[in-house]
Amino acid sequence: MISTSNLTFRVGKKALFEDVNIKFTEGNCYGLIGANGAGKSTFLKILSGQLEPTTGEVVVSKGQRLSFLEQDQFKYDDHTVLDTVIMGNKRLYDIMKEKDAIYMKEDFSDEDGIKAAELEAEFAELGGWEAESDAASLLEGLGVTVDHHYEMMVSLPGPLKVKVLLAKALFGNPDILLLDEPTNHLDLDAIAWLEEFLIDFNNTVITVSHDRYFLNKVCTAIADIDYGKIQLYAGNYDFWVESSQLMIRQMKEANRKKEEQIKELKEFIARFSANASKSRQATSRKRALEKIELEEIKPSSRKYPYIDFKPNREIGNEVLQVTHLSKTIDGVKVLDDISFILGREDKVAFVGPNELAKTTLFKILMGEMEPDEGDYKWGITTSQAYFPKDNSHEFDSEDTIYEWLMQYSPEKDVTYVRGFLGRMLFAGDDGMKHVNVLSGGERVRCMLSKMMISGANVLILDEPTDHLDMESISALNNALIKFPGVLIFSSRDHQVVETTANRIMEVRDGKLIDKMTTYDEYLAADEHARKSFTFTLTGDDANDN
Repeated sequence: MISTSNLTFRVGKKALFEDVNIKFTEGNCYGLIGANGAGKSTFLKILSGQLEPTTGEVVVSKGQRLSFLEQDQFKYDDHTVLDTVIMGNKRLYDIMKEKDAIYMKEDFSDEDGIKAAELEAEFAELGGWEAESDAASLLEGLGVTVDHHYEMMVSLPGPLKVKVLLAKALFGNPDILLLDEPTNHLDLDAIAWLEEFLIDFNNTVITVSHDRYFLNKVCTAIADIDYGKIQLYAGNYDFWVESSQLMIRQMKEANRKKEEQIKELKEFIARFSANASKSRQATSRKRALEKIELEEIKPSSRKYPYIDFKPNREIGNEVLQVTHLSKTIDGVKVLDDISFILGREDKVAFVGPNELAKTTLFKILMGEMEPDEGDYKWGITTSQAYFPKDNSHEFDSEDTIYEWLMQYSPEKDVTYVRGFLGRMLFAGDDGMKHVNVLSGGERVRCMLSKMMISGANVLILDEPTDHLDMESISALNNALIKFPGVLIFSSRDHQVVETTANRIMEVRDGKLIDKMTTYDEYLAADEHARKSFTFTLTGDDANDN
């Protein structure tokens, strides 16, 4: 168990949260939610001991081991992948190294033998003999294949390092597990594996995530940071939405009834305070009036952008024809003879772990990269807007946000452009920020503004939910659902894919798998096929024996 006592954290004069008294108990997975800047990551850092609170304290039950997801991808560059994971249980890793050092001694003494025996006993108690196999199992579940397990961390690309650090946090069955955005940079298969891991995990989990499907799947409670307080709600994210809205409605209804009562009391007092026969009743009502207090309903710190993609023209029947496209990158054929045709009703989600294949295809379709073989043809009624995964080159200038968006606007009108910025939460002076200093989330909102102002009837989006908060993801999700044009997109957000796509494509080993289905139906069919394949192999093996 982990709890806080009168916990306050201030940045200058501003309190992110104040006098927080909260208890996180064993067997529960808590989703920590709140607007950007509310203090979610800060709160996790305080719980993990990385930050000191301004006042108050964090109490961890005696003897319990706490583990957290680290963000520094370069910290373990001098270690192998397996060693990095095992370092998730520091005491076990220290024993392993101390044992090895003793056994390497040339002048091995009786004292060394006694010490080694003590270490061996503790090593076994901590599950040391299973450490490598347990670490390997975690890595493989997250999609880090065996050929990487003995590599040095420095040689891994960033997305694999993230998976190794997550495996490190999960390793050794910690009593308290703190995860800050664990689904970031994970493909959908790895996210699905993590969901099942956390569902089966019996200890305490506190996780920050902007993935609503993930929170619904794994959480048994929600801790909401708002108004400088942290409020616990039983149930998953959807239940929190209903509960919090119900609570506000009940408070408003209670206030309405109190206001009616106040009005009636004031009218009675005004009418009869000068009446001698009614003066006692008027006095009694004055006392009753003084006791009535309206509930303070603070405005939430959450802000929702307004996202609405309106095509300038209706799309025709001929949208896109892709014929025998192939592309090799760094000696690997990421696209191998890809062909498909899109119709005017298609909303296509590209899924699967091969992010390079998806990004390569999108770049080819937007003319940013040439295929090695094959071609593609857009319909004459189509116009495209593109959201690239890496948008850094878009913001390499000293322009203000207003100046940056104005260059893409068909109407060079100040009010018109500022209207788009206001919808995306860049109101007033915020529109005068320079684009080269924007945060990741601000850049994404700028890119979405650019797509909206284009009036395109085909949207191509490569992981648009990265860097967005939950409110912005919800707004984008709703906008994509109601968009009347054609969508081609990839996203790690399960709910966005499931609620938006009517066609699923996966590039596997360079080849295209194309299904007219929803994402959940696709996953169910894929799982059934894998089980059937496993059963067939098992049967064949049995017959061979």
